Amino acid sequence: MSATADTAQANPSALQREGRGRARQQRSAVTRAPWILLAPFLALFALTFIFPIIAAVGSSFTKVTRSGLFGETGVHSGFAGFENYARALGDGSFLASIGRVLLFGVVQVPVMIALCTVLALLLESASAKWPGFFRAAYFMPYGVPGVIATILWSFLYVPGLSPIVDAATSVGLSVNFLGPDTVLWSIANIVTWSYTGYNMLIVIAQLKSIPGEIYEAARVDGAGPFRVAWTIQLPLIRPALVLTTVFSIIGTLQLFAEAQVLQTVAPAVDSQYTPNLSAYTTAFAYNDYNVAAAQAVLIALAAFILSFTFLRFTNRKSS
Repeated sequence: MSATADTAQANPSALQREGRGRARQQRSAVTRAPWILLAPFLALFALTFIFPIIAAVGSSFTKVTRSGLFGETGVHSGFAGFENYARALGDGSFLASIGRVLLFGVVQVPVMIALCTVLALLLESASAKWPGFFRAAYFMPYGVPGVIATILWSFLYVPGLSPIVDAATSVGLSVNFLGPDTVLWSIANIVTWSYTGYNMLIVIAQLKSIPGEIYEAARVDGAGPFRVAWTIQLPLIRPALVLTTVFSIIGTLQLFAEAQVLQTVAPAVDSQYTPNLSAYTTAFAYNDYNVAAAQAVLIALAAFILSFTFLRFTNRKSS
């Protein structure tokens, strides 16, 4: 008989303790394995998302002072409290840009959500022809970067280049897509063109998750296409509509590329036309990074409050 067997017979609990120790090691390895696999993602997420947010918030509460006529005797930073936020909120151009994008969102977001819903319902109807082709065609504008999309549309907005303006002028109509009262809606047109297809695919994905038995029961009851869409499809795709609306609200406050590109051809678009463009100008044109950080934090808070309010409203309405 081996020494191990002799030891086990002499002390039966030794094997039990060894077995429990191995079980603990296995459980510990199983517990560590997910974190080891997630570690690269978590490190990248912290480096590119968490740390920039912390740095922006910290910078918004910091004040930089320079000694000497040209700052040659030293640069000192200290706690500024809410001074940067007071300066940001005291900037009339920044407040006007927030009001401008809120008006933009009140009009553009419902139009885009309604349009993407109608397109999704039409493409998922039983009588739709070539739905795959049209899904790809409607989604294609989303693959065009915002800068390129704005340049493309500017050829249809600028007098002398736009065939639309030339055609309207030839029949005696005066059309100015880049005027002070119309340029905001020209930007809304670009955003709608770019993102309707993306939102449509989200709605279509929700439509495809509806069980076929529900449609069969509706057909047995004699429901037509309009009734199926109104009483079955629209209520069941409500989560997708809420999601796309929240994305659109956040995207509204992030308007930047379209306004920046149109600055070169539209005098009505100034350097603080949207909140993001205002923060960019404050940071890189006026070199006031701390106030720009405060503006960025205010934009993020506005997006959070609007999204949270919308979600609370929709949840209360559904309950």
